[in-house]
Amino acid sequence: MDRGQAKLRRRPRVPLALWMALGIGAGLATGALWPDLGAALQPVGTAFIDAIRMVVIPLVFCAVTLGASRIADDASRLGRTALVAFGWFYLASAASIAIALVLNAVFHPGLGAGLLASGHVPQNLPLRVDWVKFVLDLIPSNVVAAMAAQKVLPTLVFAMLFGLALGALGQEARPVTAALEAVLGAMFRITRWVVTTAPLAVFAISAWLAATQGVGALVALAKLAGTLYLGYALLFVVLLVVIRVAGERPLWVARQVMGPMLLAFATRSSEVALPPHIERLEQIGVPKRVVAVVLPLGYSFNLDGSALYLGAAVTFLAEAYGLHLSGSALLTILVTTLIASKGVANVPASSLVALATVLTAIGLPAEAIAVVTGIDAVLDMGRAGINVFGNTAAVLVVRHFGGLPERTSATGEAPALELVPQPSSSAA
Repeated sequence: MDRGQAKLRRRPRVPLALWMALGIGAGLATGALWPDLGAALQPVGTAFIDAIRMVVIPLVFCAVTLGASRIADDASRLGRTALVAFGWFYLASAASIAIALVLNAVFHPGLGAGLLASGHVPQNLPLRVDWVKFVLDLIPSNVVAAMAAQKVLPTLVFAMLFGLALGALGQEARPVTAALEAVLGAMFRITRWVVTTAPLAVFAISAWLAATQGVGALVALAKLAGTLYLGYALLFVVLLVVIRVAGERPLWVARQVMGPMLLAFATRSSEVALPPHIERLEQIGVPKRVVAVVLPLGYSFNLDGSALYLGAAVTFLAEAYGLHLSGSALLTILVTTLIASKGVANVPASSLVALATVLTAIGLPAEAIAVVTGIDAVLDMGRAGINVFGNTAAVLVVRHFGGLPERTSATGEAPALELVPQPSSSAA
């Protein structure tokens, strides 16, 4: 090898997360300065999001099936893992909502607001959670149709049962699990290809956002947005502490998942970040059996940023409508939001449905959500990013307390650290 080749190989690569951050900034500037160009870039962002969603269902199915098959021989361990996971999901959501209530009590962003509805309420928006339908929807009568409709929860249920059945069959199921491992590897490869275009995609999405929302919309309801982003920052710090308690280096972990977080932030979708998030956690040493089981569940039931948003939005609207928030009203908001945020996990426009559910529970009209939907795009970016980091913490908590063996470490020590440089330019 000559010196020139050695120098080229030693040249540090620019992290993909940095390229995406630059793409977001350049896109916002482009959309603000040249709105027509920014609006015309929407198809680029749409194509990227569709390409990521294309692999979500097959990836989740393969990952959950393989994860369940690996722990099928130890039912008690699987039960403990599920117990710890859902216990943490509810605890984290309750903490997120509590942060929102405390911030509202300090800043009162909606007090005397007198705002007018700047958005619109989706037609036929449910005003409550239909629990019977929710439970029945978990059992797909046609799993292929459920997958085709991008229904993650029914896919999770079937994949879990299928994986447990494969694990019970033992060596007889080895050809099937081998095929699923190959499919999963192919899905990760496609994800890497798609994610390499992420800087261009987030540039287009950010340009479209700035062009269509306008500068005025970005500063409207600034007090609510400022309060929410302060809440996101506080929740981020809390999650760093949780990661430290789980035995990891918090800032190191945050750097490793910054790529999926920025992807969710720019696209305003946690779901889009799921495939690279799964791969990234495995690359830094988190056992596959933990990632495969906990992360897909977390993306359905553990949306900490969304829970914080719901608490802040409800209290904001209550004060904007002149409703006095007594202790009992705050407790009603906390409990109802906690339940509603989990009960709408399989419902389209789940955040709006949960928000409508809580509003009607405290006596406000569901149409009040139109007040905040005008800047929902701005608020959605932060909550999607925090959702990703919250699920990172959830995976590490379950790995530490869930009774699963830690075959590798996510602390950055060898050999896990050796996995980090290679994929950082494609799947960070």
